[in-house]
Amino acid sequence: MSTAVKTFVIDTNVLIHRPDAILSFRDNEVVIPLWVLEELDHLKTYSDERGRNARQAIRFLDEAGKKGSLSEGVKIENGSILRVGLSHSHDVPSDILADKNDNKIILTAYDLQQKGQTVFFVSKDINARVKATALGIKSVDYEKQKVNIEKLYSGYSELDITLDNLRLLQAEGRLPWHESFPPNHFVIHHERTQDETALTRYNAALSQLDLVDYKMPAIAGVRALNHQQRMALDLLLDDGVHLVTLVGIAGTGKTLLAIAAGLKQVLEDKTYNRVLISRPVVPLGKDIGYLPGAKNEKLSHWMQPLFDNLEYILSVYKRPNMKNAEQLINNRIIELEALSYIRGRSLPGQYIIIDEAQNLSPHEIKTIVSRAGEGSKVVLTGDPYQIDSPYLDANSNGLSYLVEVFKAHEIYGHVTLVKSERSRLAELAAALL
Repeated sequence: MSTAVKTFVIDTNVLIHRPDAILSFRDNEVVIPLWVLEELDHLKTYSDERGRNARQAIRFLDEAGKKGSLSEGVKIENGSILRVGLSHSHDVPSDILADKNDNKIILTAYDLQQKGQTVFFVSKDINARVKATALGIKSVDYEKQKVNIEKLYSGYSELDITLDNLRLLQAEGRLPWHESFPPNHFVIHHERTQDETALTRYNAALSQLDLVDYKMPAIAGVRALNHQQRMALDLLLDDGVHLVTLVGIAGTGKTLLAIAAGLKQVLEDKTYNRVLISRPVVPLGKDIGYLPGAKNEKLSHWMQPLFDNLEYILSVYKRPNMKNAEQLINNRIIELEALSYIRGRSLPGQYIIIDEAQNLSPHEIKTIVSRAGEGSKVVLTGDPYQIDSPYLDANSNGLSYLVEVFKAHEIYGHVTLVKSERSRLAELAAALL
């Protein structure tokens, strides 16, 4: 084999993260260890996203196998050679093999490297990469669909403004603007001589900055307490913006604002038929389907943070015959749904909130957002630094990825909320701990 050709040994978690990841390694050799197939076979019975991705990856390999022998190598559509590999190494300590598939997968890469091939072990599992590196194997994360979290688009800028332009903005409600901003980008203007500020949103179609009402009224009893919360409500209440992402630490009001805006637009404005709320669960085993009870009973514990927000809103938002969250659900104003069951549905005319979206992969985000039907709005909230999934991080999760790829589109808006408004204790804990 030419030394110019690289051999990429793919770990199971890469295929679970993205089933078609094999196609990312153009014009090289891709090796799927036999033990990866064993793990995919185990995962394929799950009803969650892991199970679906496992089945999709297996189908991909099955189709490739029809073109030739996977043991000897089959050329696939991106020009790479795909084959299934098996470790035959005997020059490593015997106890490292044990019965762990992870180690057998790593040793498949080790065996190929011992044969003189230029090998890269690709895994989303940090510990697996560390073990492979300890054996002298070059180990990499699956980098496709990753962003630099330190440079993640914030959704707004802060700029100085002259007193004349500030008065013009206040009088006209708009200011001509020809600098390059993404659509729906916000600007916090500071006028230093009079110590005044103004908030605007960029209208890309008209090349102007539109003034955002600083004293916007309470929405479902909830008032914005800072500039970023005003930005969030401005986007959430605009039915021309079909996709909104709110990123921020705990206590910044992401979920509270999203639910409040949704209830207003369902109950008062009649813009949407109902509010559909969901949040991902990172289960240790199979998904919620195997649990006893009706759907809402299965979801109740996982949805408790959302119920907490609903109870607070209902304590300040007085509506007849709606005293608690259960009544909203019974009247089908709010629907709780497991993410596993959203796939395959078409959801027209709904205000869809996906909470804790940082725990979703880019593939899962695509699945969810593509369910939105005509007249629906999707709101995703989350904190990229608080991730429960073992194979996602601040750079590779679907929420961060979506922010970067959608920021140039007029139907999309984003805000990074930075100030915790939950309590002084919560703000201090977020800053120090």
